[in-house]
Amino acid sequence: MSAGTAAVRENVPVHVETTLLFILAGVGVVVAMRWVGVKTGLPAAALLTLTGILYAVLPGPNIELDPHLVLMLILPPLLYNAALDSSLVDIRRNLRTVISLSVVLVLLTALLVGWGFSLFVAGATLAAGVAVGAAVAPPDPVAALAIGKRIGLPRNIVTLIQGEGLLNDATALTLLSVAVAAATKGSFSFTSAVGEFVIMAAGGVIAGILVAYGVRAARPIMQDPLIANAISLATPFIAYLLAERVHVSGVLAVVVAGLIVGHDMPRLGSGASRLQVSAVWRLVDFLLEGLVFLMIGQQLPAVVRGLSQYATSTIVIAVAVSVGVVLLLRPLFLVLTQMLPISLHTRLGGTSDESEQRGRERERRLNGKEITALSWAGTRGVITLAAIFTVPLTTDSGAPFPDRDLLLFCAFVVVLVTLVGQGVTFAPLVRMLGLRANEADKVRLRNEARSASVQAALDRLDEIDHEKHDDIEDAAIETMRKQLGHRLERYRRRLDLLDKSDSDEVPHSPQYEAGLRVRRAVIDAQRDELLRWRDADRLSDEGLRVLERELDHEERLLPDRPR
Repeated sequence: MSAGTAAVRENVPVHVETTLLFILAGVGVVVAMRWVGVKTGLPAAALLTLTGILYAVLPGPNIELDPHLVLMLILPPLLYNAALDSSLVDIRRNLRTVISLSVVLVLLTALLVGWGFSLFVAGATLAAGVAVGAAVAPPDPVAALAIGKRIGLPRNIVTLIQGEGLLNDATALTLLSVAVAAATKGSFSFTSAVGEFVIMAAGGVIAGILVAYGVRAARPIMQDPLIANAISLATPFIAYLLAERVHVSGVLAVVVAGLIVGHDMPRLGSGASRLQVSAVWRLVDFLLEGLVFLMIGQQLPAVVRGLSQYATSTIVIAVAVSVGVVLLLRPLFLVLTQMLPISLHTRLGGTSDESEQRGRERERRLNGKEITALSWAGTRGVITLAAIFTVPLTTDSGAPFPDRDLLLFCAFVVVLVTLVGQGVTFAPLVRMLGLRANEADKVRLRNEARSASVQAALDRLDEIDHEKHDDIEDAAIETMRKQLGHRLERYRRRLDLLDKSDSDEVPHSPQYEAGLRVRRAVIDAQRDELLRWRDADRLSDEGLRVLERELDHEERLLPDRPR
């Protein structure tokens, strides 16, 4: 080691090196558990939580989560990324479903858990019970959707699960902040709590809209991918801080801002900006969610040690109330909503411009298989665990927050029971129920949209052709017309193949598959030749990166197939 390196090393505090080693080790574990999850089909979130628990019982240092750190730095980006992937169009289309599952069911779950705590758990207050109820109320659709899409869950069921995840986190976390405020003050009034919830929710919506319109105003400078990324990464924190500054719901502000910005995304910035922003957020979400599951798993032994002050019967009753309400209320709620008049019951999702047959499908009541699948899709995840750790350590008087360790333990058990129990068994259950998506229908819809977009381009070429232009433009128009014509013919052949097939599976055309293999082989050959030029010092690394990026974009347009 050189003298300069040694001097730098001596100036680096030990705790900085330890923190860096923790982060690097955490990233390594997240990557490893992701790989194991892909290979085994097990939810990576459950594997990471169990790994964190295993590490915590081993000798060595642990990281203690700060509630303020969770609330300020972890929840905003997680919620914002989830909102970006959601849809304002789906909210309008399935408004009744969204309100039913994301608001009504969440509020009922939180209030029933709170009522159960105050009634059956010795010494527990209603406010503390509502706090843990709010934390465990919102399902995390990520695990269920990842499994459901992989095994071919019907699109209508997927739409319902996605619709449920649009606002349930914001509803639960807003209620959690109200309950925590009541618990820290030492009193809980239902009337004042409702009023505070409405004010915080309305204020959060307004703050989110203001931030979203601020992002929209920045559209002219978002053509640069780096500027677009910087604005996107800052947006959730700006929304949260603005809302909290005026004492309204920061989490709802983040969600509303994310929904509006996500809806405007096709009009914001350039194509390169959108591609890069999407890739950055996927990486942030992957690493942040994985590290949170891992770190929260490490907290369980400390939480368990804090249970020594409670009687075993108290712990058992508290866990039974939390898990029982979460597992039983969801299917009961889904069944009861089907007994309402058809204009009010929870309906299947779908688009308003679908065929008459699909319209009837959308309006019918859920059957037993669909209710079972939706009930089992209510896994709790990172939002529940992160939310419960936002409960402060002390009240306004400086006394310990009432039953905090018990609340944390109940939330842990709910997540483990649903994430491990339901998450691992969800795929076998769906297969046993015989619920499968019509893949051919999805592919048909996409090809119809592609054909329509190409036809619109050809119509625009006809308009340009009637305008005044020279011979060079004539040649360019003709070349483009031939390219679009070949593409339109390919889409139409694909639609003909789908129409002739009686199966719900996507028929594979030998000619189409052969064309994919040839295009991949050609791209590989081009990439190899560019590398030979670079290695022979005929092409700079900068030039290689530019040309390779062109090939990467071309390859990205091809459908995924095993190599």
